Amino acid sequence: MILIIGALLGFAAVAFGTYSEHILKEIVTEEHFRNLMTALRYNQVNSVVITSIGLVLLNGGKLSEITAFKWSGNLFITGTVLFSFSIYLSISLQIPALLYITPIGGMTIMLSWLVLLFAGVRAWKRG
Repeated sequence: MILIIGALLGFAAVAFGTYSEHILKEIVTEEHFRNLMTALRYNQVNSVVITSIGLVLLNGGKLSEITAFKWSGNLFITGTVLFSFSIYLSISLQIPALLYITPIGGMTIMLSWLVLLFAGVRAWKRG
C-alpha cells in the first residue's frame, strides 16, 4: 500500500505543480506562490522516498523485516499530506486557517527521517 500511496503522491505533485504554475501563479501573491513551491518540493522528495520504501517492502529483505521501516513510510505519508496539502488547500481554496496544520506535517516529516534512521541502524546492526 505504501508504494501505491507514494505513486499517488508523486502524481499529485506533478498535477498540482502544473496547476500552480499555469493557473495559480497569476492569481496568488508572490509569497503564496513561494509557499506552494516549498510544498511541491517536499511533496516531490517525499514521494520518491515513500515509493522507495514501498518498493523495498514489496521485495522483502532485511529492511522489510524491521517494523520501524514500515512506520517511517507511514509517517512520511502522513507528514507529506499534512504539510503539502495543507498549503495547497489553504492557498487554492483561500482558507488560511489550514496553515495551522502545516507545522504538524513538518514535524511528522522530521520524525519520519528519524524513524528511517533508526530502521537503518537496526538493519546495520543485524548485518
